[in-house]
Amino acid sequence: MSVALALLAGSLLALPPAVWSLRRFRDPRPAPIAEVPGDAGPFAEAAAYDLLAVCLRSGLSAAAAASAVAVSTHGPLASTLGRVADLVALGTDAATAWQREAGDRAGFTELAALVRRTSTSGAAFADGLAELAQRRRDDAQDAALAAAERAGVRISAPLGLCFLPAFVCLGIVPVVLGLASSVWGTAF
Repeated sequence: MSVALALLAGSLLALPPAVWSLRRFRDPRPAPIAEVPGDAGPFAEAAAYDLLAVCLRSGLSAAAAASAVAVSTHGPLASTLGRVADLVALGTDAATAWQREAGDRAGFTELAALVRRTSTSGAAFADGLAELAQRRRDDAQDAALAAAERAGVRISAPLGLCFLPAFVCLGIVPVVLGLASSVWGTAF
């Protein structure tokens, strides 16, 4: 009887109290939504340029296309496109509005130069945007490949510093000592 009471007491002590309930299964609040990064990188910029080209090919004006792309993208490119669309809607010349908002952003400077060139020569703006988007993708791919090659070079130094001494100590030294002992053992 005392063994049964001891087992019962042990099981009661092993059970967690009622306040330790699994609250995560009963929590009625939804999980928080992940934040959208402010600048998604060159591929997002290239996608925005492609979207702008599609809007222009569909017949939208440059201001309407810039406004539509600004709504659908995130980051500094979206705010810049929104400001350009607002300036053009207020009556500013398109080339002036795009050049004013170019600032010192490298990608947007090329876009502003493309707008200025197409507004004076009458070249197709959408085709230039498609080329600019492809150039962004190629540049991003080249940068990623260069970073991967640099990582391969940088990782070889620690590997060499760790594995070469271990190989020498565990692979070459015992063989040399074994040969030396057999040669010197028979010579003396």
